[in-house]
Amino acid sequence: MTTPLPSASSTAAAGCAVRQAVPLSEHTTLRMGGPAARFVSAERPRDVVEAVTGADAAGEPVLVLGGGSNLVVADDGFAGTVVHVATRGRHLDLVGDGVVELTVEAGENWDDVVADTVDRGLGGLECLSGIPGLVGATPVQNVGAYGVEVADLLVSVDVLDRRTGKVNQVPASGLGLDYRTSLLKGTDSAVVLRARFALRQDGRSAPIRYHELARALGVEPGTRVPAARARQAVLELRRAKGMVLDPDDHDTWSAGSFFTNPVLPDTGLADVLGRIATRVGADVRVPTYPGGPGRTKLSAAWLIERAGFGRGHAGPGGRVALSAKHTLALTNRGGARTEDLLELAREVRDGVRDAFGVVLHPEPVFVGCRL
Repeated sequence: MTTPLPSASSTAAAGCAVRQAVPLSEHTTLRMGGPAARFVSAERPRDVVEAVTGADAAGEPVLVLGGGSNLVVADDGFAGTVVHVATRGRHLDLVGDGVVELTVEAGENWDDVVADTVDRGLGGLECLSGIPGLVGATPVQNVGAYGVEVADLLVSVDVLDRRTGKVNQVPASGLGLDYRTSLLKGTDSAVVLRARFALRQDGRSAPIRYHELARALGVEPGTRVPAARARQAVLELRRAKGMVLDPDDHDTWSAGSFFTNPVLPDTGLADVLGRIATRVGADVRVPTYPGGPGRTKLSAAWLIERAGFGRGHAGPGGRVALSAKHTLALTNRGGARTEDLLELAREVRDGVRDAFGVVLHPEPVFVGCRL
């Protein structure tokens, strides 16, 4: 389904707040990044569309910004227009057979939405509690945690196709959703305006698949528990790892998990396991997980630690470090620059590669910089 959009002749929609030279460090959870030349706050879907298409028509670079929780911005900032998605709104539609469809605007805070669904007795999103950022980013990244990912629940998204200037409703099956990625990731050709999720009305969680969460709940894997109980357990686990935002805790000044868990073809797995055994001992159990047909997933955090990078490992001048709670998070200890973070990330990536022959890939989106 497509909907034609009104033409836009300027880089800012009517009613949008426009500011100059806004430090992007104020809008990222890493608290890093130089200034945006222009910063537009768009509070209605129409404003998002007009701001983006207007900048495109003017030939200006555009960065669409949500919660900044998965973003690494260069120290030089962004020499174009940043469109901050600040849209709000959500509603429920009864589908039948105990299922409801939740429609949410892209600018809604993700964890606020999850909390609201649990409070309403709806099940499905509870294992994705505590994840920072906005709703619009979740299908792009196929956000996941504790055995559940957005692909399990997503029905469809409305996206602005910047090539045609139309809004298209795209089913989840058309997004190429895979482990921490989608067809929307790594491209600026589409902007998510809203998303729809299928949730259950029975107030119970998705089957608990993640062993750590099952242990915390005291249940066997595959068990369903009250959604509120699962949410509480997930939040406690995330807080213990510094994965719930806290302005007073530098371990949460991060982009979340910086590296994705590597997924290896089974044909090359034996060589990697052999290198691991040579370094850590043949009797050490290596955590492995199904990674899809013919593939096996390894734990990035486990590899990082066995490569010699412990919790709290510091980078340049101690301004950045691995979290003291979780080695997957690279953190700003205060006053850090983006280049400090990239230097630490390169050290960790190269150390794991040299130790085990496994290349870790970053999870955040990079703006004006790269590893």
